[in-house]
Amino acid sequence: MEDLIERVFALAADIRYVAVYRDGRLRSSQRPGLAQASTSESDKYEELLVNPTLLTLTRQRGEIDCGGLEFVLIRYGSFYELVLPLPGGHLSVGLESHANPLQLIPQLRAAAGLVSSGSAVA
Repeated sequence: MEDLIERVFALAADIRYVAVYRDGRLRSSQRPGLAQASTSESDKYEELLVNPTLLTLTRQRGEIDCGGLEFVLIRYGSFYELVLPLPGGHLSVGLESHANPLQLIPQLRAAAGLVSSGSAVA
């Protein structure tokens, strides 16, 4: 998980925060010196409760008749949060508010080993 976090941070300077939640284990890191950064306790509950719930809801809806789910994009007041489902969990990436998160999705999917819509490398 640490390797994935490092690969994601290497993709762009606009990445503020990276978390990987897999098989009940959470690892996260944020760039030092961030303005308007969330607390680590707040981030922890977002990764353990909010993001898994959002992914469950949107994945189930996507599987009905929308072709599945690739990601969830959240725009908070001071940053974006991009959440990609992974086998057994998710990848969460916080981005600066001036960033274009949609441009990073192919690179994030590649860094996470995701190969096509809704699937992953085993």
